[in-house]
Amino acid sequence: MAGNSFGRLFRFTTWGESHGAAIGCVVDGVPPRLTLTREDIQRDLDRRRPGTSRLVSQRREPDQVMILSGVLEDQTTGTPIHLQIANQDARSKDYDNLAQTFRPGHADYSYWMKYGIADVRGGGRSSARETASRVAAGAVAKAILGAFTSITIRGAVVQIGTEGLPGGSWDEAAIDQNPLFCPDADTAKTWQAYLEDIRKKGSSVGAVVEVRALGMPAGLGEPIYDKLDSDLARAMMTINAVKGVEIGDGFTAASRYGEDGVDLMRGEAGEKPVFTSNHAGGVLGGISTGQDLIVRMAVKPTSSVPTTRDTINRQGRNTTVQTKGRHDPCVGIRAVPVGEAMMACVLADHVLRARATGTLVLDPRLPRE
Repeated sequence: MAGNSFGRLFRFTTWGESHGAAIGCVVDGVPPRLTLTREDIQRDLDRRRPGTSRLVSQRREPDQVMILSGVLEDQTTGTPIHLQIANQDARSKDYDNLAQTFRPGHADYSYWMKYGIADVRGGGRSSARETASRVAAGAVAKAILGAFTSITIRGAVVQIGTEGLPGGSWDEAAIDQNPLFCPDADTAKTWQAYLEDIRKKGSSVGAVVEVRALGMPAGLGEPIYDKLDSDLARAMMTINAVKGVEIGDGFTAASRYGEDGVDLMRGEAGEKPVFTSNHAGGVLGGISTGQDLIVRMAVKPTSSVPTTRDTINRQGRNTTVQTKGRHDPCVGIRAVPVGEAMMACVLADHVLRARATGTLVLDPRLPRE
C-alpha cells in the first residue's frame, strides 16, 4: 500500500491500524535545535481523543504519545522523529459480524476490491483512528512555525447538520469552552441539544469545519502546480470523511459579480498594505498575501449507524448489516484538531521551502528592498 507519506521538505509517514497494538508516525525534515516537548504533542492529542463527552465516540483511549527518536533534552536533533501511540481500548468483537459483509459508506468494499483483504476491526487503516498520528505530526509542524514565523492556527466547527452560526460569529475564547469546538457560546448550547437528539435516535450528521491561520507572512506557496491553496485542499481532502474543501469565499464566489469578489488594497508608502476584504482567503495566484488564511471543509455524517441497511457480502450476495460499536454522532467535531494539524504541516513545509530559496517574507512592504 503506497500513499502513507505527506509533504516535501517537512514530511511525515503514518503507520498502524485502528485495532492494532499501536499507531504513530515518523516525521522527517525537522531542523535541529527546535524546542519540542512531549507535552507540546500531548496537548493537541488530548483535544482530538475520543471519550471526552457523550457527543463523541466512547472508545476510551488515553492517547499518550511516546517520542522514540529525534528529540534530545527537549530539542530536535535534526534526525527523524518517531512518535508512537498505544491502542488500549479496542473492542474487535464488535466487528465479528462484518467479517464477510461490506458496510455501506465505509472503505470495506473499495479496500477489498483493490487489495483482496480488508481489516474489518474498526476499519483498520481506513479508520479515523489514524488521524491521531496526523495530530502528532502537526504538533511537530507547529514547532517549526513557532521558530520561524508568527503564524498561529485556530479551527472551529461552524455548522453541524442543518445548524449554522448566527451571522458568522467567531469568538475564539469560546472554542475551547464547549465540547463542540463552537466559536459561539450560546450556539454551542443549541447544538448540544440538537446533537443529543441525533445521538438518541441512533443517527448521525455532518459538519463544516473552518481552520484559520493568523499572522501569515506573504510569499508562501509556489505558482502553478505547488500552489499553497492546492496543497491545503489536498491536505484537507486526505482527512477521513471530508467530501469538500473551500478556501475564502469558495463556492460562494461563483455567485458574485467580478467587482464584488475582489479584495481591494489600500496603503501608505513604506507601510504594509491593507486589504479591505478577504474573499480570496489569503491566497492569490497560489501564493499567500499576508492576510489570514481561511479554509473550510465539509465532513460527511458518520456511516456507522445502528439502523439495518442493505448491502452485499464478499460472495456478491444480497444481505443486510447493522453496525455495532462506539461511533461519533458527528465525526466532524473531532476533525477540528485534525484540520489544524494538516494546515500546520502544509505551512511548515512551505516555510522550509521558502527559507531554502530565500523567499520567506516576514514583513512585506512596498517596495521590496
